[in-house]
Amino acid sequence: MRENYITVGSSASAEILINKSRFIGHAARAESEEEALAFIDSVKAQHRQATHNCSAYLIGEHDSIQKANDDGEPSGTAGVPMLEVLKKQGLKDTVLVVTRYYGGIKLGGGGLIRAYGKSASEAIAASGVVERRLHHLMKVSIDYTWLGKIENEFRQSDYPLAGIDYSDVVVLSIHVPVEKHRQFIDWVNELTNGQAEIESADTEFLEFPHA
Repeated sequence: MRENYITVGSSASAEILINKSRFIGHAARAESEEEALAFIDSVKAQHRQATHNCSAYLIGEHDSIQKANDDGEPSGTAGVPMLEVLKKQGLKDTVLVVTRYYGGIKLGGGGLIRAYGKSASEAIAASGVVERRLHHLMKVSIDYTWLGKIENEFRQSDYPLAGIDYSDVVVLSIHVPVEKHRQFIDWVNELTNGQAEIESADTEFLEFPHA
């Protein structure tokens, strides 16, 4: 399983006007080809009167699924430039649709490539880019005498504290990047003189703004 990758944060749209043609870029996350196709179909349904609804998507850890569709525009002038935007930005599991309402002025091949590329970039910017990082959810069980010190240390650390359960002992749930798993265990053992019980629960992705 991959540990860290970047993708769009949410579904969003952005519109630009070029030589009287309206270009509306739509971006969304898609973790399977079925999700990508469903998003494309939903955009087409919203813009049935559009001249073109061109699309591109890139899915999988190693970009194993990648498709581009010009939807009637000259071959290679719409879907491929959109796909190239995804690749250049290093995005994973992302689908794009650019809707065009023709304004009566032809743009030529180069103009179309620039227009669709710009529309794709604007849609991605509107969606926001996030980094998804794989974390272990660690459970740290300690005696109440350690609570003040350990809670304070956790809250001042870079590890997100997910919650605290109070019962016979205190159980702190904390997210730890998978690559820091061993480092975290050693740190907690040092803090508690080896008196903490540490176990790894599920793994899950947390999202952070991408710089």
